[in-house]
Amino acid sequence: MTTKAEGFDRLLEPFRAELLAYCYRMLGSAHDAEDLVQETYLRAWRAREQYDDARSSVRTWLYRIAANACLSALEVRGRRPLPSGLVAASDPLGPLVRAEHAWLQPLPDSLLDAGDPAGVVIDRSSLRLAFVSALQHLSARQRGALILRDVLSFSASETAEILGTTVVSVNSSLQRARARMQEAGVRQDRVSEPSAAEQRAWVERYMNAFELADVEGLKRLLTEDVIMEMPPMVNWFAGRGNYGLFMDWVFGAAGTDWRLEQVAANGGQPGFAAYRRVGDAYELHTLQIFTVTAEGISRNSVFQDAEVFANFALAAAMSSGPAAGM
Repeated sequence: MTTKAEGFDRLLEPFRAELLAYCYRMLGSAHDAEDLVQETYLRAWRAREQYDDARSSVRTWLYRIAANACLSALEVRGRRPLPSGLVAASDPLGPLVRAEHAWLQPLPDSLLDAGDPAGVVIDRSSLRLAFVSALQHLSARQRGALILRDVLSFSASETAEILGTTVVSVNSSLQRARARMQEAGVRQDRVSEPSAAEQRAWVERYMNAFELADVEGLKRLLTEDVIMEMPPMVNWFAGRGNYGLFMDWVFGAAGTDWRLEQVAANGGQPGFAAYRRVGDAYELHTLQIFTVTAEGISRNSVFQDAEVFANFALAAAMSSGPAAGM
């Protein structure tokens, strides 16, 4: 026999994955998003006797709780940019400069795919790093209005209810948010991208060239205006030539013996964890997430942060034996 409490839990559970995606878009951190989803469910449980299904759907009610949690968090945590949205481009051969900043983090696809009994369809294109990075330049309320209206397709009145404000205020925030996103070069309809298989094929060719330390081979897979950024370093640069100069330096400084492990992030962006040879083992060096267009790889976001590594459950090292599948 199902108890009332168990029935309430089952009512809420199908929304966990989409709430995680919402909190990630708002906060720009996989770790913070997971914490806020837990906070949302805890608040919902405590307020379960106050839920009135005649007034609003359980989905709208949950989003109201999640929005309040996110807005409160943003009052103290601030925004999480990427280097390209914070400072001017760097010399690819200049010194690397580390900044202790709260940087935007990638979101492991495994978090979205785990425990989703309803198979909720999430707009994964709105989880792409470029889009979430652009959201970080909006105020918290503008961010909330844009996500709820343009990504999740809530009505203006539903969005006002979720954010605890008026329709007039929602429309004003939305107008400002759309203008800022347009200034940042992020289109609301988001240009179509290659299929997942095509994107993976581009990155697999990149991985093959990387393992051979073939810089010219890497450059042939890049768009002319490709961007590389690498938080926690503030350094970033644009252009195929600069990219090649930097990779020449990487292979010269870190060696040419690497092992790579494929990953997927941010709703289907392909990438890999790079392990470099150190003594008798391969040590985790970076996590690299790619943006792929029909013309090639247009962005490589390189992360070197212990929390990001932990989010993706990456091993700290690999043995020097034969690679998996060899």
